[in-house]
Amino acid sequence: QLVESGGASVQAGGSLRLSCAASGYTDSSYYMGWFRQAPGKEREGVALIYNSGGSTYLVDSVKGRFTISQDNAKNTLYLQMNSLKPEDTAMYFCVAEDERWRPVHLPPRESDFAYWGQGTQVTVS
Repeated sequence: QLVESGGASVQAGGSLRLSCAASGYTDSSYYMGWFRQAPGKEREGVALIYNSGGSTYLVDSVKGRFTISQDNAKNTLYLQMNSLKPEDTAMYFCVAEDERWRPVHLPPRESDFAYWGQGTQVTVS
């Protein structure tokens, strides 16, 4: 189960930290990430953490502003979002997948992930 939290409405330039509480995905073979979907647009892979947390991926549009991290002791994935822009407005989804069955692909594709959270809304105005 993946449960996101932390979404909110903020002004441009502000910051938010999204959290994803993960249960059942604590094996080191799992990799996790964040997707987002803006109204009328396809889901976009925003960030990924893999290789047991040793590697990360960020889509170009958020590099320098977003950071993905995980706290294995708390089984929680984070997305720190700084310098938010109106174009960051979207529903943000936490995802997880087992690398033994589906190797990491960059950029991440929606079809790569079988496990999705319910989403948390981020609105930047």
